[in-house]
Amino acid sequence: MSKFAHISVMLNEVVAHMHPQDGEVYADGTLGGGGYSLALLQEAKCKVYGIDRDATAIKHAAELHEDLIPVRGCFGDVRVLVPEPLDGFMLDLGVSSVQIDTPERGFSFRYDGPLDMRMDQNQALSAADIVNTYEEKPLADLIYKYGEERKSRYIASAIVKRRADKPFETTSDLAEIVREVVYKSPKDKQDPATRTFQALRIAVNDELGELERALEASIYILKPGGRLVVVSFHSLEDSIVKTFLREKAGALPTGSRYMPQGINENIEPLFKLSSKKAVFPTDAEIKANPRARSARLRSAIRTNTQHEGQDS
Repeated sequence: MSKFAHISVMLNEVVAHMHPQDGEVYADGTLGGGGYSLALLQEAKCKVYGIDRDATAIKHAAELHEDLIPVRGCFGDVRVLVPEPLDGFMLDLGVSSVQIDTPERGFSFRYDGPLDMRMDQNQALSAADIVNTYEEKPLADLIYKYGEERKSRYIASAIVKRRADKPFETTSDLAEIVREVVYKSPKDKQDPATRTFQALRIAVNDELGELERALEASIYILKPGGRLVVVSFHSLEDSIVKTFLREKAGALPTGSRYMPQGINENIEPLFKLSSKKAVFPTDAEIKANPRARSARLRSAIRTNTQHEGQDS
């Protein structure tokens, strides 16, 4: 089996929304194991730029297909990394199964490993740096904002007290401290450390910032009729994607969930939504791959409208 084997979530749905055609050009902003890229290349005689900041993914991609062009970098920099206009741009957000299941990468508390969490191992900042150097309030704010953890202040306090005696070095070390603070009810299937680990991973890799930059870049890199497809795995990501697409499709803001969202007729929409609501994985996929249970897909089609600052 490949060293970068990865089950691509909602693969059929992504391919259907990308609708690959012969002669078209695409970018897979989160290459990983290459599942989405290969699926497009098998559907049509096209070209795919596979972007990933992980050197392991790039090395693996070089062996997959002659029309898959691996590009090392962050997908938020897609305008610089890809030298031609695109017919489609797809993102599978979050961390890959390979990264989670590799103990030495330090993404998961299921395995004891170094407290790392860097997708790009050339970057300086690691999870250990944050845990061992951030002051208590910024650390609590980070855990609350990115992990949506209600006990963030208690966790940060416990971390600061513990690190005064001994710095945190491993995933198990941190997980144990969090579990001492966060009570797990018998009905809760999620490990108490999950939200804290999510928060640190997002912060280390600036995941939400990368997403915002990539969405903005899609306005410029996609040809008229080009498709944008994003698969997200938690509410923070999905909220950013949903808000961006609705705004760029010309939707008016609404102050109530009971009020239908209107269209601003004074704004030329940059995108047309492929569907008003998110698309979710099937029950069969969730059963076969439990990691797909929180996934949701949103997509849109680039219109002919020119954006300020865009080449005509």
